[in-house]
Amino acid sequence: MHLLDTDTLTHFHAGNPNVIQRLRSLNDPIVGTTIIIKAELLRGRIDFILKANTADDFLRAQNLFTRTEELLIQIEIFPMTTATIERFEQLLNIRGLSKIGRADLLIASIALANRAVLVTRNLRHFRQIPRLQVVNWVD
Repeated sequence: MHLLDTDTLTHFHAGNPNVIQRLRSLNDPIVGTTIIIKAELLRGRIDFILKANTADDFLRAQNLFTRTEELLIQIEIFPMTTATIERFEQLLNIRGLSKIGRADLLIASIALANRAVLVTRNLRHFRQIPRLQVVNWVD
């Protein structure tokens, strides 16, 4: 199983050839993302709508929001579970991981609980997390 982080999912949505090629060559039937990443993407799109100042900005923001919703419908979203929260609480107790943001620790916890590989450009950040497998498909 592979879970796409926000950066990778955004690059996929934009048609990044590296991400598309990796997805096509992947011998894994389960590729998804997390509820945390879904929330991050939608929050960003909502903020863009609320900050729009011109008619063009409003229409562009609405279009991006709709396109993001359409993307998220096509991909499996992995939720937080009891196992996720147990992993999260374990990670909170590991010295040095406190510098990693709460959202990223939740993403890592979902990946760990599902024994998934996290696909992200942020290798340096996520490699600090014990037993988490991370790869970069963008670069």
